Amino acid sequence: MPRLPMLIPLLLLLLPPLALGLGFLGAGGRRPECGPCRPERCPASVRCPEPGIPARDECGCCVRCLGAEGASCGGQAGARCGPGLVCASRSAGAAPEGTGLCVCAQRGAVCGSDGRSYPSVCALRLRARHAPRAHPGHLHKARDGPCEFAPVVVIPPRSVHNVTGAQVYLSCEVRALPPPAITWRKVTQSPEGTQVLEDLPGDHVNIAVQVRGGPSAHEATAWILINPLKKEDEGVYQCHSTNTAGEAQSHGTVTVSDLNAYKAPYFPAPDDSM
Repeated sequence: MPRLPMLIPLLLLLLPPLALGLGFLGAGGRRPECGPCRPERCPASVRCPEPGIPARDECGCCVRCLGAEGASCGGQAGARCGPGLVCASRSAGAAPEGTGLCVCAQRGAVCGSDGRSYPSVCALRLRARHAPRAHPGHLHKARDGPCEFAPVVVIPPRSVHNVTGAQVYLSCEVRALPPPAITWRKVTQSPEGTQVLEDLPGDHVNIAVQVRGGPSAHEATAWILINPLKKEDEGVYQCHSTNTAGEAQSHGTVTVSDLNAYKAPYFPAPDDSM
């Protein structure tokens, strides 16, 4: 117990910095150099145009607008970014010196609980802030990465008409996530009148199929090439796409005319001797 009186002065010396570190000084998050808050000296009522975010200034007194994702920040005006955002510098010459852009501290697209994809979690939070609130937490991050969705045919195959011996192709563009599996089928009728789907190319040596990603994100394009075209290739062709979220299909028709029907009849020249 004789050491207790010696510890009391030491504790009194440590309390101010300890309280500042724990946030006990500067009530309301205000800095010690801010002084007393005088609301009458604040600018007139501030209405932040969307997507601006209203918040208190560094002294916790006046309301100012914080920048949303993509807004300018820094500079002489000292524009600040909203919660979850950081002010990233831009390349030299792209903007005034000392300024930058507000970017999300957490990079990458996210899937919202509303089934929509957002470029970042900050964009999701901004949407939740301005959207009508059915209940607290109504809009939140469901998972990292964009939302999955069933295939959608962006550009269906167009019907074509050509003659035997020519070359024709059909194409279709599909948008989906996860990436879809795309196949081509020929729609025929059985002797009983029921629909039959023949997977292509099968044994057809004159038919080739190809699929590649693009031209845009989460899209794929599929082609079917028929060369040389035969009369029996005439019919309806189906572009079928599927993934874990669902499936979609679209059709195009190939019409074939016999080339011989377009050839002019040959008449031999009369014999001059006659």
